[in-house]
Order: sequence, then C-alpha cells, then structure tokens
Amino acid sequence: MSEITKYTVDGMTCGGCANNVADELKRLDGVSDVDVDLTSGVVSVTSDRPMPADAVAAAVHDAGYEVVS
Repeated sequence: MSEITKYTVDGMTCGGCANNVADELKRLDGVSDVDVDLTSGVVSVTSDRPMPADAVAAAVHDAGYEVVS
C-alpha cells in the first residue's frame, strides 16, 4: 500500500529546481514517486511506508531548498 505525504518547499522557481528536489527525494529508501507543483511549492512524496520528516527535510536541504511545512 502506498502513502502520499505533502510538503511545502520554499525557493523552487523552475523545472530544474523541481528536478533537483525530486531526484534527491527519490534516493530515499521506500520512495516510489515524487510530484512537484512549482506554482504552490507543494511536493507530494509517494512511499511504501511513512517517511521520517527529518529525512525528507535533509534530502530537500541537499537539493538546496528548505521544507517550510
């Protein structure tokens, strides 16, 4: 069963930004899909189990951005 969790990420302005964030999040164990909505800044992470918020925040940080909520 898949779980979808949404996060708001600050600072993404283009497709390259979205791809960087998605690529980092897809490296997390258990993540099967990432969808980024640049207009709202919402990132939807599909995983096979609950993802630790600190792991998601660290991956987003590694891409050069910050989770704001």
